[in-house]
Amino acid sequence: MKSVIISEEDFQKARKRIRENSKKKIIFSSENEETIKKILEKEKINVLLLNLVNKKDKFKQRDSGFDSVFARLAKKKNVIIGINLDEILNSEKREKSDILARIRQNVRLCNKNKLKMEFLSSKKIDKYNLKSLGLILGMPTWMTKEL
Repeated sequence: MKSVIISEEDFQKARKRIRENSKKKIIFSSENEETIKKILEKEKINVLLLNLVNKKDKFKQRDSGFDSVFARLAKKKNVIIGINLDEILNSEKREKSDILARIRQNVRLCNKNKLKMEFLSSKKIDKYNLKSLGLILGMPTWMTKEL
């Protein structure tokens, strides 16, 4: 099945592009949390790709762009949570550690809500390496079986 990545900040534009590509696997990404929430509530997408670069962490909490409200909505709509591997590979050392910590937080949330996760990358990466990375990041074995 062909896939299409839709990255929009405006809900109406995103909705239009999702409906145009309804026969394909839809990977949706946005920086705007309100748009993400509306898309999860009202549209049919397959994968929610979380962008973890350029997030500002709070004093005692990481800002991963994903919370329990999004997790419940994704569970109800059977949406897979996507991890952008290109962000990890193309980042500097300090930023890379922040991104990995945000991914670990999202893995815990997905495990708690029994959500599936998958790695997305523009490069071809061996599935065994993806499984081992998933296990290092805290994914349970039921989640890494489908990577």
